[in-house]
Amino acid sequence: MEADDLAGSVQALMAFVPAKDLEVSKRFYADLGFKVRPISADLAAVTIGQHGFLLQNYYVAQWADNFMFHLLVTGLDAWWKQISSLDLPSRYAVPAPRAPKLESWGLNEVHVIDPAGVLWHFAERPSPA
Repeated sequence: MEADDLAGSVQALMAFVPAKDLEVSKRFYADLGFKVRPISADLAAVTIGQHGFLLQNYYVAQWADNFMFHLLVTGLDAWWKQISSLDLPSRYAVPAPRAPKLESWGLNEVHVIDPAGVLWHFAERPSPA
């Protein structure tokens, strides 16, 4: 079977993401605007639109602290408004989200760290000059 034929058979590609406390992480992602659907006592599907991942009740600090997501969006300012309104540090004992910043690689980014230590890059391409 050709690679193109195989690609056409793919229905989903989802990473398994660690959770130090699964219930806390499920609430965190729901607050950010994701839909959280429990699959079992130790696993949940977390989606936004057609994109998503599997949140698992499994945690290794060194792994979680090196896990990153890149979410490319339009309207980063609206995302920042939503994220900054959630008061994530007091509600989830996470570091304060970092406000939008133009990175050296050319994207505007907001950084958010989840309760397990996973770093999220909410990113947007800058408008053409």
